[in-house]
Amino acid sequence: MGVTDTDENSGKIRLSKLMSERGLCSRREADALIERGLVLVDGERVTLLGTKVDPSQTITLDKRAEKQQSQLATILLNKPIGYVSSQPEKGYQAAVTLIGKDTRYKEDRAPQPYSPEHLHGLAPAGRLDIDSTGLLVLTQDGRIAKQLIGADSEIEKEYLVRVEGRLNAVNLERLNHGLSLDGEALKPAEVSWQNQDQLRFILKEGKKRQIRRMCELVGLKVVGLKRVRIGRVKLGDLPVGQWRYLLDGERF
Repeated sequence: MGVTDTDENSGKIRLSKLMSERGLCSRREADALIERGLVLVDGERVTLLGTKVDPSQTITLDKRAEKQQSQLATILLNKPIGYVSSQPEKGYQAAVTLIGKDTRYKEDRAPQPYSPEHLHGLAPAGRLDIDSTGLLVLTQDGRIAKQLIGADSEIEKEYLVRVEGRLNAVNLERLNHGLSLDGEALKPAEVSWQNQDQLRFILKEGKKRQIRRMCELVGLKVVGLKRVRIGRVKLGDLPVGQWRYLLDGERF
């Protein structure tokens, strides 16, 4: 019989799962912290992986864990066309290869110096197609990753999309709500004209090539796509191919 996250008889839940649900860290990070003895439940230190606890119990992190989390890097990159968000593909490089001392935005107001250690475990929190540009978040912090791409994420992503073709009022309404992809109805979106050849999309989900496929369904061809905002964090003046750190006071 396989191991489950929840004990149906007692209602207890695996500690790492509960920590993830509460936004303390990712499940993988939770397991690492538990193994190191840096997690306390009702004040008692827990070191056994797989421990199950009551959802009403209080979970706290050792100060060493809090310090470790405060040093995790989150990076905002203006991804150029021709780079893939995550795993490199034949003939193309991953966006993370653009992160280095020389490509840091000179107007970055974050106080921390660049460190190659910030590349360890740095992963994209969401995708941005190879032929799209704009704001890409890469993070070492599982809490931010869960916030942006977790199953229950409601974070808005805003895009400016240049299109070719005709769009009547009925199909504009369909773009806002009424389309399906891969047999599933899409969540309501906010789609409006930015100017005569550019649409503004605001989405709360991110299916593969979603905007391009949505446009195809209403007879439009996307000729340019840029993500300009994720939650409350904007791309701003960040130049293409450059990056900056997420500031301490910035929140998605």
